[in-house]
Amino acid sequence: MHIFTKIYEFAASAGALEGYVYRNEEVDMEALSKWVDNLVKAYQSMPPEALSEFQIALDKTIGRAIRSLTRLLGERHEIINRLRSMVSGALPATADDFQKVKWFEES
Repeated sequence: MHIFTKIYEFAASAGALEGYVYRNEEVDMEALSKWVDNLVKAYQSMPPEALSEFQIALDKTIGRAIRSLTRLLGERHEIINRLRSMVSGALPATADDFQKVKWFEES
């Protein structure tokens, strides 16, 4: 599989996870656990040079998912720990901490 395809599929899955858990009070824990496992495996298979290009954006996406899930699961839950393994920077302040300007909106 081409690296661009891998990156796209990983990013799509990470974004979908963020959307699924955002303000959701009921999550399917079995599906969530498998989803997170698959994301972590995909993350670990990424070449370092690819990660260096999108890690900051990933920190925000996964960070907002962590903020959403922490309300439901608590700080020390295994799913939270697995998600944190993909974050290298600071977490967003809240699940609502969205970037105001996207790269494609810049002048």
